[in-house]
Amino acid sequence: MINIHDKTLKDLEFFTVLQQLSEHCITPLGNEQVLAITPYKTKEELLNALQLTNEYVSSFYNDNRIPNHGFDTITKELKLLNIENTYLEVHALKKIVSISITVNDIITFLKKFEEYYPGLCAYASHIEVTKVIIEKVDAIIDRFGDIKDNASDLLYELRQSIHKIKGKINASFSSALNTYHGLDYLDDIRESVVDNKRVLAVKAMYRRKVKGAIMGGSKTGSIVYIEPETTLQYSRELNNLEYEEHEEVIRILKDLTNYIRPFLPLLEDYQSFLIDIDVISAKAKYAQSMDAILPEISQERHMYLRDAYHPLLYLNNLETKATTFPQTIKLKQDSRIIVISGPNAGGKSITLKTVGLLQVMLQSGMLIPVHERSKICLFDRIISDIGDNQSIENHLSTYSYRLKQMNYFLKKCNKNTLFLIDEFGTGSDPELGGALAETFLEEFYHREAFGIITTHYSNLKILANELPHMINANMLFDERTLEPLYKLVIGQAGSSFTFEVAQKNGIPYSLINRAKKKIERSKVRFDATIAKLQKERSRLEKTGQSLKLNEKKKIEEADKLEEINAKIQKKLESYQELYDSNQRLIYLGQKVNDIGEKYFENKRKRELMDELFKLIQIENSKRKKVSAKQKKVKKVKEEEVKKEVEKQVTVIRKKKKEAKKKQIETPKPRPVLKIGDRVRLEDGRAVGSIDKIEKNKAVVNYGIFTTNVSLEQLELVEAKK
Repeated sequence: MINIHDKTLKDLEFFTVLQQLSEHCITPLGNEQVLAITPYKTKEELLNALQLTNEYVSSFYNDNRIPNHGFDTITKELKLLNIENTYLEVHALKKIVSISITVNDIITFLKKFEEYYPGLCAYASHIEVTKVIIEKVDAIIDRFGDIKDNASDLLYELRQSIHKIKGKINASFSSALNTYHGLDYLDDIRESVVDNKRVLAVKAMYRRKVKGAIMGGSKTGSIVYIEPETTLQYSRELNNLEYEEHEEVIRILKDLTNYIRPFLPLLEDYQSFLIDIDVISAKAKYAQSMDAILPEISQERHMYLRDAYHPLLYLNNLETKATTFPQTIKLKQDSRIIVISGPNAGGKSITLKTVGLLQVMLQSGMLIPVHERSKICLFDRIISDIGDNQSIENHLSTYSYRLKQMNYFLKKCNKNTLFLIDEFGTGSDPELGGALAETFLEEFYHREAFGIITTHYSNLKILANELPHMINANMLFDERTLEPLYKLVIGQAGSSFTFEVAQKNGIPYSLINRAKKKIERSKVRFDATIAKLQKERSRLEKTGQSLKLNEKKKIEEADKLEEINAKIQKKLESYQELYDSNQRLIYLGQKVNDIGEKYFENKRKRELMDELFKLIQIENSKRKKVSAKQKKVKKVKEEEVKKEVEKQVTVIRKKKKEAKKKQIETPKPRPVLKIGDRVRLEDGRAVGSIDKIEKNKAVVNYGIFTTNVSLEQLELVEAKK
C-alpha cells in the first residue's frame, strides 16, 4: 500500500505542479479533479493511469487524434432526475444530448483505433454506447431548442388554432386601424405595442369615441393606447389557447424526463468518464509542454534518472529563455544513499527536490522530463525534511522541529522508503548535532532505505566514504571564479569553500587567517584537500568536454573529407572515361592516317576499301546496342564532362600564362649569400652551411662532406643570425 504524506507533497511543491496541470483542463469539473490529485495507493492503479496518459500523448504525434471531450456540466440535471415528478427544461435536455453524442464519438473512435489506444479502449469498455436518448430528444425538440409541433396530436391542434386566432386578431386590428384612421382619431404613429399586444395610438381628445380597453398612455398624455373591442374577444381566446399549449409542453417534457430517468446511472458514468478524459488530456498536454516521457518502471530496487529536469524550474526558464541544467542520478542496492555536499547556491537543494518531485509526479500518474533511457522504481513511502524548519504554530525551535521529524522518520523508514533531507544535522551545536545526524544516517542505512541528503558536516562525508553502499557527491564549482556549474558529480565529497567564498566576498585576508587558526588544523587540511580534489575534478571535466568537442569536430571533418573524396572519385571516373574515349579516337585517327599514307604510296583503291571496312568492322564488334534515349543520356553526360574539363583546362592555362608573364616582368631578386648562411641546391633537398665564398663559388658544408657550388645554383634557407 503506497502512502505519501501531505507534508512531503508540500515540501516538494507538488501542489504548484497541480496548479499548472489544472490550467490544461477544458472543463471546470476536470479542473477540480486535477487539484485533488494525490499519489496512487496501489501499483496496479498507477501503472494503468500511466499507460492512459502515455497513450493520450501518442495521439498528439499521429494522424488519429482523439475527438474533443468538452462538455457542459450536468450535475444539476442528474440531481433533478433523482427527484420524482420533476422535469428537465429544454436547455437541460440539449446538454444531455450533447454529452451523449460526445461520449459516443469518443468510445466509437477508441474501438475503431484499439490497436493505437488499447488502454483507453479497455478503460472505456464498460460504458454503453446508446443513441436512444439522442433520438428520443431529437424527435421532440428541434435544433433551435423549441418543442416540435408534432410532439403530440393535442399540441399540433392547439398550435394550429393559435395560428388561426392570431390571423383573426391581425385582421380585426387592421380593420379598426383603417376605420379610425379615416375618422382622423389616430396620432401620426397610428399604432404601438403594449404588453406584447398591438394597440391603437388614439389622440387623447377622441378616447371616448374609440371602443375598446385602454392599455396606457404616453408620458405627455397626448396619446391614449387602446386595444380595439373587436380584437379583445380574440385576445382572450388566444390567452386560453396559449395556456393550454404551455400545459401540454410541460406534460411532454415530463414524459420525456420520465423516459430518460432510468438512464441516470449511465449519464453519471458519461460525466465521470469525460471528467477522467479531461484529467488524462491535461496530464498529456502538461507532459508535452516539457517533453516528458514514461520511463521504464523497474521491478527491482533500481532508480536511474538520466538528464532529469525540475519541472517547475524548466517551465519557468522556458518562459524567460534561461538555461536549465539537467541532473543524472543513480540509486541502487549497492549505492542506495547519496550524500551531497558543497557550498550554498550550487544547486544541492534543487537536485534533491528534482528527484523527489519527479518520483511523486510519476506515482501520481504523470509523465516526467527525463531521458528515454531512464529507469525508475516505485516506493511505498516518500518522506522529506526540506525548507523552513521552524514550526511557529507549535512554538518549536528549528532543532526541536527537526528532532520531531527524525522521530517520524525512524518510525516510518524501511527498505521501501525514499527519504530526502536538506541540510541534514543543522539547528544545534555542530559537533553534537553532527554526531546525532551521523547516528540517524547509520540507522537509515541499516534499514536499507533509499535516500538523498545535503549537508556541510564533514563527519557525514566521512561516513559516506566508509560505508560500502553509501556514496558522496558534490555540485561542481568553477575553481577560479567560484561560480556554480550546476552539475552533480558522484563519488567525491564537496568542499564548502568557506574561506574561499569569504575571500571572494571581500572579507580581509588577515581575518580569514585568524579564523583558520581558531579551528582544528586537521579540519582545515581535510576541507582544503576536498577543495583541491574538487578543483581537479572541475579541470578534468573541462578537459573531457574539450576532448569530446574536438572528437566531434574531427568526425565531422572526416565525413566532409569522405564526401569530397567520393566526389573526386566520381570526377576521376568521368575524366577516365573521357580520356579512354579520346585515346580510342586518337588510335582510330592514327590507323586511318596509316591507311591513307599506304594508299598515297601504292594507289590501290580496293586494298584501301578492304582495310577501312575491316577497321570499321573491328570497331563495331566492340560497340553495344543501346536505345536512342540511352545514347542521348550518354551524350549529355560526355558533353558535361567535356565542358567541365575545358573549363578547368582554361583556368590552368590562364594561371600558367599569368605566372609566366609575371616571371618575365618581375624577375625574383636573388638574396646576397654570406658565410654561415644555411642553403640548398635549387633542385635538391639537403641543407648545408656556407664555409667559404670565392669568385662566385661557395664551399658548402653538409656535415659529412663539403662541395664547391656556383652561387647562382644555391637557394637561401636561413640567413646567419
